[in-house]
Amino acid sequence: MNRHWVKTKDGSPSLYVPELQQHYHSLHGALQESRHVFIAAGLLTLAQQESLSILEIGFGTGLNALLSHFEKGNPEQHICYHSLEKYPLQKSEWESLEWPELFTESPQYRDFYLSLHQAEWNKDCALDPYFKLCKMEEDLKQFEPKKDFYDLIYFDAFSPEAQADLWTVEVFEKMQTALKSGGKLLTYCVKGSVRRAMKAANLEVEKIPGPPGKREMARAKKQ
Repeated sequence: MNRHWVKTKDGSPSLYVPELQQHYHSLHGALQESRHVFIAAGLLTLAQQESLSILEIGFGTGLNALLSHFEKGNPEQHICYHSLEKYPLQKSEWESLEWPELFTESPQYRDFYLSLHQAEWNKDCALDPYFKLCKMEEDLKQFEPKKDFYDLIYFDAFSPEAQADLWTVEVFEKMQTALKSGGKLLTYCVKGSVRRAMKAANLEVEKIPGPPGKREMARAKKQ
């Protein structure tokens, strides 16, 4: 997959895939989008729990995993983080990535970012006493998740316009099965067809305020 770096409006980087005409993050700001959609609307709402299991659809640059470790509400919260990625970044790509706001002021962000990408694929890796990672190089459509296992799902796939087959009732039924009772699925996409697919998969869906540049986002919950 061909891709190249671009700078978003908040100064943070993202990737652009010409063949799909898709960016990995919002051009209004990659960093602020991840913080809003996945951290504020998801992770921080479960700060009272001693441990969390998270499934991410689209490891990408590793930004969501990085923020989940450092910006959780309870520093001693244990996180088990599983992430799917069909097209992992090449070493030359992730080595060239820079988030000045994170890396310059807090060198530990850079060290952990490198450990995320250096971790072996398809293997449980304890990167920190409070953070266990398993990156899975796998297609979502073939993935069979553990039942009733995850507290949160970060659904960060490319848009329905680019990959419609990842936003179907069948996929969301799989996500519903993977979630614990009361578990939440977060996504930047609030398209009507996507919300209808979630509801058809027995997920309770709400529209909530979106990140800068996007009026709304979706948060779904397992009954």
